[in-house]
Amino acid sequence: MAKRKLVVLSGAGISAESGIQTFRDSDGLWEGYDVRDVATPGAFRKNPALVLEFYNMRRKAALKAKPNAAHYGLADLQQDFDVQIITQNIDNLHEQAGSQHVLHLHGEIFKMRSVADTSRIYDITGDIRLGDLAPDGEQLRPHIVWFEEPVPKIAEAVPLVKEADIFVVVGTSLVVYPAAGLVDFVQPRVPKYVIDKKIPVQEGLGQVTAIEMPATAGVEELKKLLRGM
Repeated sequence: MAKRKLVVLSGAGISAESGIQTFRDSDGLWEGYDVRDVATPGAFRKNPALVLEFYNMRRKAALKAKPNAAHYGLADLQQDFDVQIITQNIDNLHEQAGSQHVLHLHGEIFKMRSVADTSRIYDITGDIRLGDLAPDGEQLRPHIVWFEEPVPKIAEAVPLVKEADIFVVVGTSLVVYPAAGLVDFVQPRVPKYVIDKKIPVQEGLGQVTAIEMPATAGVEELKKLLRGM
């Protein structure tokens, strides 16, 4: 018998419990930086060295981070479900915990690419410096989707959401688009669960099971609910 397809949309809240700092719209700052100075194409054109250093620091932080109980809990659900993770996070904590199917909407901190060719992608764990060139002779940049840039992976995510038998949102406030718009593609009768310390109000979600807890405790509760279905 085929396993039911469990699709999870994860956000910064799940990695926060592993010590990775999150961006908050309330103050417009990200680790003390204005996002307009470090996370837009214009910022990279204006001061590429600053942007590269900002992501070098984020890469160092991600290297130190370890998966938490929420990451391991979602990986554990693969025993009973066909689990697909769609994450807004750029770390690799889902993979470290053992999740086998992870789609990164906003890129990956441990990859870099040529500024001229988005298909030229390379692994990296160290720093990217100004003057570090891809084989095509162009400057290397983090393989990250910055604000104001398109999100090409959304085209892969939509059909996955449409196929969900169960849909889970964990650790995201559902305010960053186009990722937040994925909830609109969940089929009407599909059971939906939202896990967050503060459940966002979402008109389009319809009937949901709200688990108002941090991700670690919330995923544990989710496991109990799903395995009792």
